[in-house]
Amino acid sequence: MAPAQRYIRWFADLTADDVALAGGKNASLGEMIRGLRGTGIRVPDGFAVTADAYRAFVADNGLEAVIREQLAALRREDASLEQAGTAIRRRFQDATIPRQVADALREAYRELSARYATDAVDVAVRSSATAEDLPTASFAGQQDTYLNVAGEEALLAACRDCYASLFTDRAISYRDEQGFGHREVALSIGVQKMARADRGGAGVMFTIDPETGFPDVAVINAAWGLGEPVVQGAVTPDEYQVFKPLLRREGRAPIIGKTRGGQARKLVYTADGGAATAEVATSPDERRAFVLTDDEILQLARWGAIIEGHYGQPMDIEWAKDGRTGQLFIVQARPETVHSQKAAGALTTYTLREAGERLLTGLAIGEAIATGRACVIHRADERERFADGAILVTRMTDPDWVPIMKRAAGIITDHGGRTSHAAIVSRELGVPAVVGTGRATALLRDGQPITLSCAEGAQGAVYAGTLRYETTEVALDALPETKTRLMLNIASPEAALSRWQLPCRGVGLARLEFLITNVIKVHPLALVHFDDLTDERARRQIGDLTRGYADKTAYFVEHLARGIAKIAASRYPEPVLVRTSDFKTNEYAALIGGRQFEPEEENPMLGWRGASRYYSEGYREGFALECRAIKRAREEIGLDNVVVMIPFCRSLEEADRVLAALADNGLARGEHGLQVYVMCEIPANVVLAEQFAARFDGFSIGSNDLAQLTLGVDRDSTALTALFDERNEAVRWMIRHLIEAAHRADTPVGICGQAPSDYPDFAAWLVEVGIDSMSLNPDSVIPVLRHVAEVERRRA
Repeated sequence: MAPAQRYIRWFADLTADDVALAGGKNASLGEMIRGLRGTGIRVPDGFAVTADAYRAFVADNGLEAVIREQLAALRREDASLEQAGTAIRRRFQDATIPRQVADALREAYRELSARYATDAVDVAVRSSATAEDLPTASFAGQQDTYLNVAGEEALLAACRDCYASLFTDRAISYRDEQGFGHREVALSIGVQKMARADRGGAGVMFTIDPETGFPDVAVINAAWGLGEPVVQGAVTPDEYQVFKPLLRREGRAPIIGKTRGGQARKLVYTADGGAATAEVATSPDERRAFVLTDDEILQLARWGAIIEGHYGQPMDIEWAKDGRTGQLFIVQARPETVHSQKAAGALTTYTLREAGERLLTGLAIGEAIATGRACVIHRADERERFADGAILVTRMTDPDWVPIMKRAAGIITDHGGRTSHAAIVSRELGVPAVVGTGRATALLRDGQPITLSCAEGAQGAVYAGTLRYETTEVALDALPETKTRLMLNIASPEAALSRWQLPCRGVGLARLEFLITNVIKVHPLALVHFDDLTDERARRQIGDLTRGYADKTAYFVEHLARGIAKIAASRYPEPVLVRTSDFKTNEYAALIGGRQFEPEEENPMLGWRGASRYYSEGYREGFALECRAIKRAREEIGLDNVVVMIPFCRSLEEADRVLAALADNGLARGEHGLQVYVMCEIPANVVLAEQFAARFDGFSIGSNDLAQLTLGVDRDSTALTALFDERNEAVRWMIRHLIEAAHRADTPVGICGQAPSDYPDFAAWLVEVGIDSMSLNPDSVIPVLRHVAEVERRRA
């Protein structure tokens, strides 16, 4: 074989079977270029410097003996990891690349430059170890990458440095941990044309939710400039979530999550003759804008789905956007190595059993809870200060931190997103982490007892003190099936994704109040009538929240629509009942700007709430925004499994007016398959059940309110606690009567109140009287399912 062929292989000549020759990264690039021709996926051209070239480099410079001696000294503890690694790297960097290898490298580089019509093309020089990017181990960041390398001599120097990085302290440690022999692992190098992401943006895409393992979503992180700071965790990137099953649906834009990051700085090319890249401040316009447009987000997600389909498994993909041409590129793809390795059919849940003072929040990595003492460390070489089982607190991590991270009970960082080094390694290690808190190193003290919780959705939390928690593990394939439809009560979109494995057939109650309070935070009418607001503080707050929105009502509609869509995506295509807002007047008033639009009521529980607001002059403009959001979730994003549910509908006349208001806002019952349910929480709903059934597609019993109004007991009164019982015979009569009347009209009845979750005997009674569905709190699903299955078995 000619030296050029032995030492150089163009990406287009490689396949996934060439890992031994070209390493994981390069083999994967070749597989994409060869296997995905005609799909429109763009991959920058380049070539691999083969593992044979590495072996020639080692042999020609007598480096095998150095490696053997230093690793033997390390095993005998005659040398530390740092000493052994430094000695090997120093010899590598002093070595000379063999002439035949160097000539082949120069020739290939000239050819690549010619392909791009330039004398010295700018390239990325990436290591690609022969044990790298395997389905069982990612080797993330173990070897070095060099960006904006231009010129033959610079390329040769970067290749030599790449070879040396095979023996960084972190790489030696990781191979020991994974059981790979040091002398059996060789290094290939990828030389790839750089996209000018320094003038655009770059980031990482997972074709599976990296936190929950939900397989139907692609998660994209994006930052301005070159992509290295995203992986390093030096910035908090934008995050976009796309629902993959609807990507091929014409006219749909299934972006179900879109969060702007905090990016004060970016990495760009430099031309000062020194370092190839430099960190600079982002512009005000960049800090206000998203890195990618919606069309670009969807294009990347489609590419991700194609790549995932080709490889037949979830993928971890790096992408770049060339700021000069506006074109997107895929620059790397590797198997996802966390959820793909988990045993199928098992569900482990963590639940806090104590409340505590919340000190910090950030992105939750994993779904576990950890307790321990904080250990605040600013540099990886302070590892001797770290006690096993402590919670690591630091600004950010890189591969040098892995030896400490392996000993930690939990990890907290100031900076970083879901694809940062801290996040990737935490998932691999199975260590919960809260990243991107902004101020953990300033707020937490060395030795402070804390609890780190990633069990409350996408937002992780750090609490003061050591809080009690419990874990539950369930084998899902061992659970029985039930004839009664079991559904979920969900408020938070993130909680919906984290509960996707629960054996439920839809969502029986999705509350808009959570989204409005925690995500939007603003009274809808304060957005409609922003120019008329008299509260200056509220004006400033709304201005900050709606920055970037020319139409402030679009802020409400977009955030609410995506939240609804994310909940609906978690159970698609099963039905998801979205209850329109059911705030009381005092709760509406507590929203930003709300006091100007809300009256004071003596008894808000029985006041202007639910259906009565939707058609009234005092709120119909706010209801119109809710309708726009639901319509957008169903018809633009594409989650048409959303069912509208109307709360607290007091009369037939009110039902007719609400249905007319829905139709006026583009949500006519029956059009585009839209179903409209009504809550049954007022005795009038039971007395007139057949007439309500003629107007709605189903009932959902709100047992708390129904019991309150049937028994005349304030459910929040501590003095009357003993009298409030949803199992009271009068309440049971109401429920039984509703079910019988609704079934005569062929209308289904479900229940979304707390009672079935709290009282097994009540759940059993509901089965006996023919309830069609029960919507349960997530922590109640498994025990209620088992109980209902047993009741059904006995009645069969």
